[in-house]
Amino acid sequence: GFTTIFDGKSLDGWKVAAGEKNSFKLEDGTIVANGDRCHLFYAGDEKPFKNFVLRVQVMTKANSNGGIYFHTKYQDKDWPGTGHEAQVNNTFNKDPRKSGSVYRCKDIMNTSPVGDDKWWEYEIKVEGKKVTISFDGKVVNEYTEPEGGAPGVEAGRRIGEGTFALQAHDPGSTVYYKNIRVKRLD
Repeated sequence: GFTTIFDGKSLDGWKVAAGEKNSFKLEDGTIVANGDRCHLFYAGDEKPFKNFVLRVQVMTKANSNGGIYFHTKYQDKDWPGTGHEAQVNNTFNKDPRKSGSVYRCKDIMNTSPVGDDKWWEYEIKVEGKKVTISFDGKVVNEYTEPEGGAPGVEAGRRIGEGTFALQAHDPGSTVYYKNIRVKRLD
């Protein structure tokens, strides 16, 4: 029941934010995020995603930061103002929030459940107000959004509906994404 949303050959169906367009490139069937802050939004399906399972093969280099946004929408610059970020950060030393965090809502602090320089499967499952994050089939985080959202988090950071975005965080971070597929649950 999964649909592939990245064919490994082109960025068809994806839209790079107007920010730093050189922050994403294709290399050996993989999206490589490396460069100034920028986001690559999935634009290949006009129907918003609400309840779904998203699976992405991910690999990070040492001291790298990235993210996978969900329930977001396209914007030209800055951090996406809607949806949530599922953190991709195994050893980036400037941010204690590690891979598997629902950023600033339910964080995995200081130690990542996975390592750098190897592929692993990042799964994000959203059903209603519950987000379940698994790595290689093992649940690493569960977050149920309280009424009104997480305390101290911007109003746009809510479970709702939208699309996906991959993050290029900074020129010192290199994150690889491939085999991106999604299954709608609604």
